[in-house]
Amino acid sequence: MKVALLYPEVYDMARFREQRKEFPPFGVLYLAAVTEAAGHQVEIHRVAPGHTALNLTGFDAVGFSLASSATYGLMLQARRETKLDPGTLVMAGGVHANFYPTEVLHELAADVVADGESEDTILQLLDHAHDRDFTGVPGVLFARDGRTTRSPERRLMRDIDHLPLPARHLLPREDIVLTDRLAGTDTRMAHVMFSRGCPFPCSFCAVAQRRMQYRGGASARVELAHLIDAYGIEGFAIVDDNFIVNKTKVAAICAQIADLGLRWSALSRVDTVDQALLETMAASGCIEIKYGMESGSERLLKAMRKNTTQAKIRAAVEMTSAAGISAKVFIIHGYPGENIETTRQTIDLLRELRPMLGRVSLFRFVPLPGTEVYANALLHGIRGTHQQPDWDGDWSKFHIHHNTRRWWGDDEAWAETERSYAELRRFVEDEWGPQG
Repeated sequence: MKVALLYPEVYDMARFREQRKEFPPFGVLYLAAVTEAAGHQVEIHRVAPGHTALNLTGFDAVGFSLASSATYGLMLQARRETKLDPGTLVMAGGVHANFYPTEVLHELAADVVADGESEDTILQLLDHAHDRDFTGVPGVLFARDGRTTRSPERRLMRDIDHLPLPARHLLPREDIVLTDRLAGTDTRMAHVMFSRGCPFPCSFCAVAQRRMQYRGGASARVELAHLIDAYGIEGFAIVDDNFIVNKTKVAAICAQIADLGLRWSALSRVDTVDQALLETMAASGCIEIKYGMESGSERLLKAMRKNTTQAKIRAAVEMTSAAGISAKVFIIHGYPGENIETTRQTIDLLRELRPMLGRVSLFRFVPLPGTEVYANALLHGIRGTHQQPDWDGDWSKFHIHHNTRRWWGDDEAWAETERSYAELRRFVEDEWGPQG
């Protein structure tokens, strides 16, 4: 069977000023890998502004990967403009589909929508491409006899090590190997995923899966050895939502890869690291950890459901520095309730940590679809969601870079938010340089 998998590529989702791409579309790459392994012919197609009218005649099945809500409108446009043969199986999945599967089924005019982990799902859907009887496929929605039918939930895989390596060979080499992404260095590197999910309840974060799944150290080593042999990498960045949760799993991966001589980075919370683990990571080549600090205001940290404190932030940065690893922090400014006082608390904490912080990335708050703050918009005073009467139909406004949209507050509160953001940004750029 001939299968096309579509993914969105939008520069302003990354760094639109430099037209910088982010990491490869791992969801599609894993689906392509399992589909190829099952004997199907697979192509991956990019959807981007100005590149939405694709000719996919000749394909038996087409899958739309809805990788973010911000690109959902773009994928709807591609669905309208793309040429398909009559009877082509139209599938949809991905982050936005996980949050709003019923809406996607109808708005995308899909035959079936996968809700959740989809490597096993896609193979079962292709088995039923001709009869369209999806009743026995767990984790999907489809229209049957004029009604929306939801099958039983699909259980998460107990072991993700058995999955084939992502099908990087289906993308241009320049999308895989980059030289300006690893901790501010020019290291020749690639991106990898060693775990799935995040168990923490941060109200601003759109995580579709709360249960953690880790690959084993042997599996991680196989992939990195392949990337060395096939692409000549010197380093890698782990793009997992929160790599450092299970310390035993992380240490096992470190032990397996230490002798490869690669430099690497990962993301973490400030309250999931300790000195011993950080030293183990450093010994295996880790050169940077990116922490979700978010704010220096404990009032806002509590409102965000971060369950962290200034003391935990200090401790993590200090331990990281002591281990010889560079620390980077992400800051989110403008969460409901942000003001001059909370902003200056963030500035004060950053100033205190300045000698130990290698980099800072500053973002403005956006109520991402699928988050707690989005789902409870009225409670948080949020405006502009698709579930409210004044919805304007513009999904692209939910991008996270350089977003100046007003989401909450009256004129006075928003004016204070703007002034405080300008003050914080001046401080960050004076100390760490321009912000994208």
